[in-house]
Amino acid sequence: MTLFLVRHGRPAPLPGTPPHLWELDPAGFDDVWALRESGRLPARATWFCSPEPKAVATAQLLTESDVGVLDDLREHVRETSVWLEDFSGTVRRAFAQPDLPAYDGWEPLAACRDRVVPAVRRVLDVHAGEDVVLVGHGTAWTVLVAELTGAEPDLERWGSLAMPDLIIVPG
Repeated sequence: MTLFLVRHGRPAPLPGTPPHLWELDPAGFDDVWALRESGRLPARATWFCSPEPKAVATAQLLTESDVGVLDDLREHVRETSVWLEDFSGTVRRAFAQPDLPAYDGWEPLAACRDRVVPAVRRVLDVHAGEDVVLVGHGTAWTVLVAELTGAEPDLERWGSLAMPDLIIVPG
């Protein structure tokens, strides 16, 4: 069993709209299709995705298989429509102090971890022995990988993730 974590394709930011409502940017569809054709995803797997529109659309472009939508796979909640000039620094602050909101309207990163990790463990328990593909978000996957591997969150990898991108966690 292998866990495949896909970061969604490039979103289409909509000014005044929180990021969790952004759609997938049609200009980035080719990048998603390139991942689909790359041979890096399993031919047979169980698929789930975050409920965010950009994640759902990415999953739909990546597979003809059924894709379950799991609310607990949503990204680190950022209830703000303000564009942050230092987004990377703010996320890094969230990792440094996971029990505190890094910005007004953001949930503490620990809350994201406490939602995502048990949800993924349930999926892995139910689908033991199967390859599982989860389509979601970079920050949530960074927290998840750290928890599953017992390592520190890899902020360098987080900072270099493309849209879309793939993290493979062997079983």
